[in-house]
Amino acid sequence: MTNPRISPNTLIPPKAPSLPIAPSQYDQRHDEQFSNALRLYFTQVDNGLGAVVGVNGGRYIENPHISAEDTGDQYALGDDTPTLVQWDTLSSSSGFTLDSGGYAIAEQDGVYKIDYSLQFANTDNAQHDVFVWLQTNGTVVPNSSSRFTLVARKSASVPSYIVAYSSITFELAEADEIRLWWATEKAYNPTGPVDGIYMEAIAAQASPYVRPANPSAVGSITFVSRLPA
Repeated sequence: MTNPRISPNTLIPPKAPSLPIAPSQYDQRHDEQFSNALRLYFTQVDNGLGAVVGVNGGRYIENPHISAEDTGDQYALGDDTPTLVQWDTLSSSSGFTLDSGGYAIAEQDGVYKIDYSLQFANTDNAQHDVFVWLQTNGTVVPNSSSRFTLVARKSASVPSYIVAYSSITFELAEADEIRLWWATEKAYNPTGPVDGIYMEAIAAQASPYVRPANPSAVGSITFVSRLPA
């Protein structure tokens, strides 16, 4: 039977040794076995701690995080109407869950850094603003709002674009729900049709050059620190 392959970025946790039972009388061989068992155990401990606190030791540590994107266009519910940013693809996650309603749920307390990148398009022949902000458990996160201005469209068939990026660091408790909202004073309506602002996803292309897809939304939450004592 072959042994399972161990990743070079995986540490094997040390296991407490099974120490030999002491005899009723002194036995040199028992003492040697006892010392050897402890020696092997402490060598494992030293190797593990040395790897973690040494150069590039962070590669052995798995912190809570989540990364997701959305592969479809997203439309505001109306003019000046808060709309939840949606996520349909989970790229990576540990210590978080992604709810089908479009929000993340933290499984661990901590200080976290939240980054997002949203691709907005403006089909209107006038500039318009977009506001984006964070919410936890139904309450807006103070000072989390960002304002983005999209200039007028390039032509009647070519919108103007902007990638709205922001980052914020704040505390989360276990079971906190994190939502990202956006709103604009002029919402695009594809069935109207009414020109305005929407979030656009662009498919991958193979010609005239190979290019990956542009999601309408990309977001991540990464662990920064435990909560202050």
